[in-house]
Amino acid sequence: MKRSISAILFAGGTSSRMGKDKSLLPFGTYTSLAEYQHVKLRKLFEKVYISAKEDKFDFECIVIKDILQISSPLIGLISVFETLQSDEVFILSVDAPFVDEKTIETLLKYNESALDVIVAKSPNGVQPLCGIYKRSILPLAYAQLEKENHRLSDLLDLARTRFVSFEEETPFTNLNHPDEYQNALKQFVNAAE
Repeated sequence: MKRSISAILFAGGTSSRMGKDKSLLPFGTYTSLAEYQHVKLRKLFEKVYISAKEDKFDFECIVIKDILQISSPLIGLISVFETLQSDEVFILSVDAPFVDEKTIETLLKYNESALDVIVAKSPNGVQPLCGIYKRSILPLAYAQLEKENHRLSDLLDLARTRFVSFEEETPFTNLNHPDEYQNALKQFVNAAE
């Protein structure tokens, strides 16, 4: 059964370490990493959106454009809640292709109304772009924007946040550098065989 909470794929970063837009890199049998992630989330959630600066994708999707040109997940978060009427959303970074249904299910299990955020915490640290965010975080997000502090980790420290610990690092592998992308492609092909 699909979840009624909306899912947002964050794909508005600058991809400076990759050297090209990682959301548009081919992934397995998909034309792009964004398309792969979008298809995966569509199997789990009734509504899936992509947060980005512009609609740059060659597949059918609904893009929520950032309200400011600054590249930051904080801007994406504010833009999402300014655009949608949703009280809560599940957020996933486009460059984390190994976050699977089991990981998402675990996070959803900890969702409770008294919290502003429920995010994953892996052995390497907090994963702010893998979790559930509530509309109640908006005042804090605006306050951080006012201070020009775009770090989501600082926002999480101010909010009523539950950090859900995971023992494995692998699901949270981020594809920031070309070698990480190449390794992920190999893993993806091996998993498919």
